[in-house]
Amino acid sequence: MTTFLTMSGTPSPDSCTEHVLFTQVVPRLADDGHEIRHLAARDLPADALLRGDAGHPRLSAAAELLAAADGVVIATPVYKASYSGLLKALLDVLPRRGFAGKAVLPLATGHMASHGVLLHQALRTVLRSMGATAIVPGCFLTERAARSLLVPQYAHAREQLDHRTDMLRRATAKLSLRQAADGRSVA
Repeated sequence: MTTFLTMSGTPSPDSCTEHVLFTQVVPRLADDGHEIRHLAARDLPADALLRGDAGHPRLSAAAELLAAADGVVIATPVYKASYSGLLKALLDVLPRRGFAGKAVLPLATGHMASHGVLLHQALRTVLRSMGATAIVPGCFLTERAARSLLVPQYAHAREQLDHRTDMLRRATAKLSLRQAADGRSVA
């Protein structure tokens, strides 16, 4: 069974970022029988995050969740044209190559459509530097679209999100097959 980890960098549990994550992405992944685990940076001890204390038991557990995942959805609100500082603090304490062997879907929400550039610059750069094997083209939604995905005028945004989620599933399956074949050829 494939395991997906959703990582949220939002400080608020009722943010539109988590709304999209839990009403759209998680159900689509779960429909296929995949195991879904969630890691909310806001639930981790702030003092350990800010000190970069990767040895803290809760941060070690977060690193283990990432290590056990086959695919990852990394979700963040956009603040001042950047991903959240909370997400940055989490990424800083995870293992340097923590995304190696994984497919990753970056997902962001923000006020202005122009903030979508974030996905193609800063966040993808960090994910690449942390070894992400396959980075699916990111999905950016304005806050209005994120809260209105069932409204007909936002059908395109919903279709884009569905397509990106499906791309993540396919990329994860492809990586799993490749890793299984590599394991057989070594044995």
